Amino acid sequence: MPTRITDGPVPKHEQLRAIIDELISTELSPGDPLPGERALEEAYGVSRITVRRAIGDLVSAGRLRRVRGKGTFVAPAPLVSRLHLASFSDEMRAQRVEASSRILLSERTTPPDAVATFFGTPPTTEHIRLRRLRLGDGEPYAVDDAWYNSILVPDLLENDVYHSVYTLLENEYGLGITEAEQTVTAVTAGPDNAPLLDVTPDTALLHILRYARSGGSNVEYCSSVYRTDRYRLTTRVAREVE
Repeated sequence: MPTRITDGPVPKHEQLRAIIDELISTELSPGDPLPGERALEEAYGVSRITVRRAIGDLVSAGRLRRVRGKGTFVAPAPLVSRLHLASFSDEMRAQRVEASSRILLSERTTPPDAVATFFGTPPTTEHIRLRRLRLGDGEPYAVDDAWYNSILVPDLLENDVYHSVYTLLENEYGLGITEAEQTVTAVTAGPDNAPLLDVTPDTALLHILRYARSGGSNVEYCSSVYRTDRYRLTTRVAREVE
């Protein structure tokens, strides 16, 4: 790897971006700090403007993240969901990322009409709401705002809901999730989710609305928002041959 950047057909900021990207891939791990701007200037003989543009490109690409007052760090690898039925914890575990949660709200209260309709209960029936910040290796990935059918799981909040609720549903209540319908849209973070996910309020997020069932029982209504630089959806499609 060159120690200096030279004049040529490739702009200097692109040369530096490629060098830093290689450094991220071969020598640094998620969460590691990037050398300071002055150190990069001196190491590669470039201006502060060049350094900032290269870093900015890598932040936009999701390779780096800036933490106000602390510096620039290697971003965690994005979680790739293949649109199969799995909990957040299971998806993280499959990609060797440590999942954890911070509970933002847990209560038993009257739900919105859409939730009551899905659960098939009168509008005044109280259900269980659990809002959690979902973390991967300590970094914010998503905010889940979920409702659970209190007729089926009346004491859910008396269990450990910091980890996989799907595991609890299956092991404690015999209500393993067997199918779900999901609607995926784009939303902005807004003033509530932005500080939780460490993004600006106008940042685009992935919004997933899930209706989950166990056999013939409607168990979970969950609205989740994900950082798009840390979570991706992928699926395989095939054309039917007539």
